[in-house]
Amino acid sequence: MNRPTAEISGLYAVTPDSDDTAALIAMTRAALAGGARLVQYRNKRAGAELRCAQATALLELCNHAGALLIVNDHVDLAGEIGAHGAHIGGEDGSLESARKRLGPHRVIGVSCYREMARAEAAATGGADYIAFGSFFASSVKPGAVRAPLSLLKAARPLGLPVVAIGGITPDNAGSLIEAGADAVAVISALFAAPDVESAARRFSGLFEIHPS
Repeated sequence: MNRPTAEISGLYAVTPDSDDTAALIAMTRAALAGGARLVQYRNKRAGAELRCAQATALLELCNHAGALLIVNDHVDLAGEIGAHGAHIGGEDGSLESARKRLGPHRVIGVSCYREMARAEAAATGGADYIAFGSFFASSVKPGAVRAPLSLLKAARPLGLPVVAIGGITPDNAGSLIEAGADAVAVISALFAAPDVESAARRFSGLFEIHPS
């Protein structure tokens, strides 16, 4: 079985911190209905029991929708529940150890912030996609250092899907896609929207009208 890296494209829905599992599932279902085919489970404030319950429920939802579930930070949780992969940042352990834990057929994404050297190391080390950001001011990470758009084009020769994150809205996502992003990872502008499905459709539609 090959890793589904070709599916790392389009709207990448990153879940907000929420203790309400039913509401989280409903919002994520709406995002999937609007065109998201990637979901990253991210909950910085949940305890281990809640994380496991929410990730398991989201995995069932994604499997039913034909989407991928990627678990942020917690590689062991991704392995435990059989998620499609994990996303690791600078403080989440090494890519090598994540690959050993998840095996050869799970997706592993790596946060590269604004550093091409991290992206090159991730590509050499066997990552399945690389993520850069923050590109715009973000309410989730207000102190994040801004990444230049030029990184997206510069990373294309590495041969991995490129994900952009940080303050992305339907109004600025087009510039990232044109600059070379294969996917845009969105939290607030998607899950805090009055109509999550409509917001997802708007993001997804951008990939049809902007060349990458």
